[in-house]
Amino acid sequence: MQQKSNKLYHLKICMATLFVASFYNCTSATKQEVKPRIIISSDIGGTDPDDFQSAIHLFMYADRFNIEGLISSPYGNGRTSDFLDMIALYEKDYDKLKVKSDGFPLPDELRNAVKQGAIDAAPYKGYSNPTEGSNWLIKSAKKKSEQPLWVLVWGGLEDLAQALHDAPEIKEKIKVYWIGGPNKKWSVNAYAYIAEHHPDLWMIEANATYRGWFMDEDSSEELKGDVYYDNFIKGNSAMGNAFKNYYNGEIKMGDTPSLAYLMHGDPNDPTSESWGGRFSPIEHSSRTIFEGNSTINDTVTAYAVLEYRFNGPLSITSKDSTAFEFTANNQTWPGYYVDDKTYGVRYSPKKPEKGNYVSHSDIEELNGQKGAYVSITPWPGKLANDDYMLGSNWYSDIKDPNYFIKDQQGAKTVSKHRKEFLEDWAERWSWLK
Repeated sequence: MQQKSNKLYHLKICMATLFVASFYNCTSATKQEVKPRIIISSDIGGTDPDDFQSAIHLFMYADRFNIEGLISSPYGNGRTSDFLDMIALYEKDYDKLKVKSDGFPLPDELRNAVKQGAIDAAPYKGYSNPTEGSNWLIKSAKKKSEQPLWVLVWGGLEDLAQALHDAPEIKEKIKVYWIGGPNKKWSVNAYAYIAEHHPDLWMIEANATYRGWFMDEDSSEELKGDVYYDNFIKGNSAMGNAFKNYYNGEIKMGDTPSLAYLMHGDPNDPTSESWGGRFSPIEHSSRTIFEGNSTINDTVTAYAVLEYRFNGPLSITSKDSTAFEFTANNQTWPGYYVDDKTYGVRYSPKKPEKGNYVSHSDIEELNGQKGAYVSITPWPGKLANDDYMLGSNWYSDIKDPNYFIKDQQGAKTVSKHRKEFLEDWAERWSWLK
């Protein structure tokens, strides 16, 4: 009787062990299958070569994501061919990568995800015409899925603004991480449209936090941006050889924090720690409207939307037509006819600075308008009458001065993770050697 009981006991133990093992195996498999769904909107090939670096990083971690779209939305000459060139490099290294993980997508799968987005900046109203990229974003957002679609914006917001205008219902399906700062300056009309008409969007607006990726004053010597290439990347891989072509191999990759945000941490909680930074909810987005010119005595918030409105003649031209040029700090933006006798232009300071501007136009009243301003942090500033009021899911750079690097707000929430991230990336580079 005792022998039978022992056998029964051991049988139960074996069955329990098999059940537990099966449970954990299934759980592990499920975790492996659940990859974040992402669309990248990038100004790759435009005015800043750091997007090429970020694209190489993306493809080296492509096994960890479902890449549903690669939208080329450039400032300047960038086109889909720039993404395709990066995929061609990935294809050369693909055999080495797939040995380490069977989750890497086929190169042709990535090619099928490449779409052309907006080429020109949005006019004053903030949107224009649908693009292949904006339509693809809508199509992807409407797929049946229990997961959100993460829209990682490495450049302007034109395609996102267009998609929200054409299909506002997609807001329930998407979450956005946007590298703002300089991109906000160039994409200010699209931003203004989104902030005013879609304040309930789930949005991380990273205007300065991302700079912790390449402000590495506290890094160990072997992980410094100017030696990392020689220490870990240099070798015989196609992507590694190409990396040297951008900033001579020095790490910038200012857009990569948006991807890293999904790699380590809880992406559904922007206030928690992650490789891509930590953020605070904001209830308003700073905006200042000037009826005429500003002076050096006018203080505004860095990353705010500045609207300059000037009086001029009645116009019979389209509101989308450029009426004057606005040159601020040696860079030029178009100004538009707004309505009645009002002409306007938007601008956004990309950092704390003393700035000045001047206008040029064939219209006498709009020619030679000039002035100055001083922009300060933290962003956003105190609530003001002109500000955009936001919903409960808009996040931005932490105001705590303990997380500034110099004048870059929130940057330490990224830089504190550089060592862990760069060592992880170094391991992947070793796969290709």
